[in-house]
Amino acid sequence: MRLRRHLVLIGPMASGKSTLGSQFANRHGLAFADSDKRLVERHGPIPAIFTSLGEHAFRELEAREVAALLAEGKPPAVVSLGGGAILDTGTQQLLANCTVVFLDIDVNTVRPRIIKDTGRPLLAGDPVGRWTETFRQRRPVYERLADLVLDTRGKSQQQLLAELRQLLEERHEP
Repeated sequence: MRLRRHLVLIGPMASGKSTLGSQFANRHGLAFADSDKRLVERHGPIPAIFTSLGEHAFRELEAREVAALLAEGKPPAVVSLGGGAILDTGTQQLLANCTVVFLDIDVNTVRPRIIKDTGRPLLAGDPVGRWTETFRQRRPVYERLADLVLDTRGKSQQQLLAELRQLLEERHEP
């Protein structure tokens, strides 16, 4: 499979963007990049950034890393963005030149993933309640930016990989 432009996965925290993105890229011989992983490699653990610099500084660092991943002239790749990366207007502009897939999910599907994960600063205290409220606030942005929506509720990884491929083929993306 060849991409004409970056394939970018967006969605809330713990929706499976990194897992699906890396498996899809691997299956189809494509490059894969994860904005959160790149940020951690260059700047340290996300909770430490939040603690020492605050969320605003974290979002600035995140926007720079996303811009580097989606830079003009880079070969098209599968790119997974952190859940809040879409809040940056510069990132939103860059996404206009990409194929953007919103991984839609619900709290029941994501609950097992977040209740035991203490490394997400925005979920501290009440992971389920905070995830639900954050998703409610960001959902309109995900929907507005998405070219395609992949409903991930109750589906296996194999089903998601097949559905993503089918969505792209229907859109004549590869």
